[in-house]
Amino acid sequence: MYDATFRIPGHTMVEHRLEAPLDRFGAFDRLTAGSTASQPARPSSPGPEEPAPAAPGAVGSEAPGAPQEGTGRKETAAAPTRIEIFAREYVREGREDRPRLVYFQGGPGFPAPRMAPIGSWLSTALDHYRVVLLDERGTGSSHPLDAQAVTDVGGPGAQAAYLSCFRQDSIVADAEDLRRALQDEPWSALGQSFGGFAVTAYLSQAPAGLSEAFITAGLPSVVDHADAVYRLTYVETDKRNREFFARYPGDEATAWSIARHLADVEETLPTGERLTPGRFRQIGGVLGRSYGLERLHFLLEDAFRTKRGSRRLRPQFLARIGAEVSLRASPLYGVMHEAIYAQASTGATAWSAHRVRGEFLQFRLPDLAEGGAGEAALEAEGHGFRFTGEHMYPWQMREDPALAPMADAADLLAADAALPELYSAEALAANTVPSAAWIYTPDMFVPHSLSERTAELAGIERIVSTEFHHDALHSGGPKMIEKLIAAVR
Repeated sequence: MYDATFRIPGHTMVEHRLEAPLDRFGAFDRLTAGSTASQPARPSSPGPEEPAPAAPGAVGSEAPGAPQEGTGRKETAAAPTRIEIFAREYVREGREDRPRLVYFQGGPGFPAPRMAPIGSWLSTALDHYRVVLLDERGTGSSHPLDAQAVTDVGGPGAQAAYLSCFRQDSIVADAEDLRRALQDEPWSALGQSFGGFAVTAYLSQAPAGLSEAFITAGLPSVVDHADAVYRLTYVETDKRNREFFARYPGDEATAWSIARHLADVEETLPTGERLTPGRFRQIGGVLGRSYGLERLHFLLEDAFRTKRGSRRLRPQFLARIGAEVSLRASPLYGVMHEAIYAQASTGATAWSAHRVRGEFLQFRLPDLAEGGAGEAALEAEGHGFRFTGEHMYPWQMREDPALAPMADAADLLAADAALPELYSAEALAANTVPSAAWIYTPDMFVPHSLSERTAELAGIERIVSTEFHHDALHSGGPKMIEKLIAAVR
């Protein structure tokens, strides 16, 4: 391992780098065995004409991303065998003797925070711990991935195998390598959102490496198919939409007007992508954050301008929308999002959010070919306008330029019914690591009912809030950390 030490005001900062195996769980062995192959491209436009993905667990010629008959050829891969893992450790002056806490960031696909100055939850944590901010593999300075890096390894099958090496099971193994290189003593772990999924996997796979476990907005279901998760997230997203339009009733007419316009007129985001009505609806992800109602209201301001009789969306509006929906800065978040729910015991996700959406009439998306008339007909049905939340769709993989080169690989991941297990219910039931979790009942992204069930299984102390939203670790102040610590001591 290589370390570099720096002095910053009030703290010592140490940057750690170590090498780790890329393929810890046999992804490329499965590829060589012919379990993954090329497949036909999916339609690029959202709408009813897109064929429905196969049922969960199905792998066949009709499943999304499934191999075609006769194309089960073995693919070679040009992926590296080892990758570099990076972590940044902060130590507050006078607290050098504190134990270590490793932090897992939300995502997937987001690096550990770069705070300057140090604030928020990190400042509170540094009163109690030496804090190690881990860049999870594929992010930050830990072998960062983008479409070019992924497509360089080979065809869609090789790409899917490569991407499957960046899930929470491999992230936990990296953390264990880092822990042993640093001290070889158990440390505390804190995970936000997807980071909590990683901590839960840690409790399943390597509990001896942990002295304490803390989770905020990130206790996953460990036994359910992704369908169960997305049904609950659509229900919560619907509630949040209703709250939004109750507070800002005029914004519903604005939203319908924009959707009709986008169905008829090609408007282009700064990335070069056409903004479709389906992509526009994805700005609803902001509703899951603190002050999300206000964030969305501000996004919708001053959308149109009329120049020489032509009504178009303002460049400033398109820039705001593009900043929300483009995954150029975090492509793994898109292509890997459903794969973090997939394991052999539950089967393929089969584009779960896309299929489950069809169960909710209020979230129906008209065929783009119908133009503005399709949006007008949907409005006339009276279900109300609905923005979507943290939901990834197969057509999105081809509309977002940051994801399009990996779209076929994403289809293969969605069709993979044999991805390794991420959690062990038996190990969690036997958990002896002192653990605590913040659970938020209005959480749009991680259903609280499933989180509470996992907490009960693993003996995790619950701190339940009826007010906080998904990002409360960053907005809730010092009590977020202090209450977690108090719950286990």
